[in-house]
Amino acid sequence: MIYANVADYRRAARRFLPRFAYAYLEGGAENEITLRCNRAAFEALAFDARVLRDVSNVDTRTTLAGRPAAWPAVVGPTGINGIFRRRAEEALARAAHAAGLPFALSSASTSLLEDVRGVSDGELWLQLYVQQDRRIAENLMARARDAQFSTLLLTVDTPVLGQRDDYARTGFAMPVRWTPRLIWELVTHPRWLATVGVHGQPRLVNLSRSALLAAGVKDRMGTRTHRMDQGLSWQDLAWLRRHWHGKILVKGVQSAADARLAFRHEVDGVVLSNHGGRQLDGARSPLDLLAETVSEAGAAEVFVDGGVRRGSDIAKAVALGARGVLLGRAPLYGLAAEGEVGASDVLTMLHKELQTCMRLLGSTDLAGLTTELLATHRVSG
Repeated sequence: MIYANVADYRRAARRFLPRFAYAYLEGGAENEITLRCNRAAFEALAFDARVLRDVSNVDTRTTLAGRPAAWPAVVGPTGINGIFRRRAEEALARAAHAAGLPFALSSASTSLLEDVRGVSDGELWLQLYVQQDRRIAENLMARARDAQFSTLLLTVDTPVLGQRDDYARTGFAMPVRWTPRLIWELVTHPRWLATVGVHGQPRLVNLSRSALLAAGVKDRMGTRTHRMDQGLSWQDLAWLRRHWHGKILVKGVQSAADARLAFRHEVDGVVLSNHGGRQLDGARSPLDLLAETVSEAGAAEVFVDGGVRRGSDIAKAVALGARGVLLGRAPLYGLAAEGEVGASDVLTMLHKELQTCMRLLGSTDLAGLTTELLATHRVSG
């Protein structure tokens, strides 16, 4: 099959995945207002392109969290990827590193962080949820440090899971609840069943290992393994620094006020994020917060995620001051549709689109992407 863009991979992923798996990938919280706003924020920005400039050579290289990257993106952390493909995190890590990008591994991954490190010598980041029993997070950080992960993403927007109506509609649950509807879904998706479902339920192996438990995903909703520490506060960054001596980014910042607090606590950066529209419905788009946040960041780096589907989206974020974007759903569409090859192809597409966009804007490097190239009116048509 020929894929022209990320949207083509999205459609193919929908065909390949059973309904419950696709709903988990694609769905947002409650009425999905925030999910839609994330895309709308990119679409609301137009370009004021410059012409008659020599764009023979375009340089997209940058640094992310102090390390070199081929272009301003990170393959971001996503959980329970084992319902899309086997060895999903290993495939995503290889695809990211082939593209010259960091890969951020979720605490809720279905591959051990040591196994992910084993398939690639590229840049690895750890996304961290802090559970009630903080020894779990401490052990995760120690293991990641031993595996030479460089950067920690402390995720702070998930004290509880947001209300996701598609879970109720599709019967998504861990452990699996066998129903006639679910059995029908499996029977009518034989490719998924043969390549993914036949291997059984995915397990949250990193949380399980760090909690010294033998249990898997079935404990996700019911044991301390995945009960978030709802008492986590800004003061706990001191605890975090005692256990992590690399770069620390706070992921899930949803207001300029909290961004300022993060900068006062001297974190290395923030990720403006509403969890891809999966947590608080009605939260603002990260892109709408970007300019205000960057103006006060100082030496800290500012990243955004949520709704990135085109290379031109990356150009818009950089023009507004972002160090880079985190890619969530886009590479997962490729992964679900065509495995590692699909994930790699999505990254290649986005990089090529970014280069094309820069040439059409008259910008030969990332420093040339500024607000002077943006217009705040909607594109007509």
